[in-house]
Amino acid sequence: MPVAFFAHGSPMNALERNRYTEAWGDMARAVPAPRAILAVSAHWYTKGTGVTVNERQKTIHDFYGFPQQLYDLEYPAAGDPSLAERVRELLAPVPVHADTSWGLDHGSWSVLLHAYPGAPVPVIQLSMDATQPASFHYELASRLAPLREEQVLIAGFGNVVHNLRMMKRDASDPPYDWALRFESSVREALVARDHEALVHFERSGEDARLSVPTPEHYLPLVYAIGLQRSDEAAAVTIHGIENGSLSMLSVLIG
Repeated sequence: MPVAFFAHGSPMNALERNRYTEAWGDMARAVPAPRAILAVSAHWYTKGTGVTVNERQKTIHDFYGFPQQLYDLEYPAAGDPSLAERVRELLAPVPVHADTSWGLDHGSWSVLLHAYPGAPVPVIQLSMDATQPASFHYELASRLAPLREEQVLIAGFGNVVHNLRMMKRDASDPPYDWALRFESSVREALVARDHEALVHFERSGEDARLSVPTPEHYLPLVYAIGLQRSDEAAAVTIHGIENGSLSMLSVLIG
């Protein structure tokens, strides 16, 4: 199976049909039908690592101040406890908590309902340990590589530029220069397979500081590149900056 990184953007994308949601559908149709999906979402950022072991996944509406129609949406995906146990085995000796409290947050389900409408594929989520650096997540992701041969689609859900404090409310306003530069540097590093630059993104200085004020939306991309083989290319399927400071760059590897 290939590996994917989806830029989820605003929760409102769940209700809309736009060039991003169309690109997510195109990405799903471009890969073989997975038997299951392992999702790494920016919105499950925890102390330690956990994996969902639910038989059925809850749809988590982890946002505020949006139209009721958005809260009424459900993505009724099955879970896959046996896959969750396989993930725990592969990541050992790192302890991975078997979690029943979480489900699918909007980082993943708002994309999946466009990529895989009707929830036909079981989905589990893996949390990211907020106490660890990007290099830890990169190495951890590499241990999941056998799942690719087991028809599991491993997908990250986040945004490589994500600065809500500086977000422009008027969508017609131009992007910040620093956001454009940082997204461009990530695209160049992906094409060049420069994992060193992508893992140590903070070396981009002020552009990185403004683009990644906190790491949780960037790290799902690190999981994707951690699974890239030396003979595989990374294809940027769509990109662009929304509301000045939100990158919609999505990537398919393999």
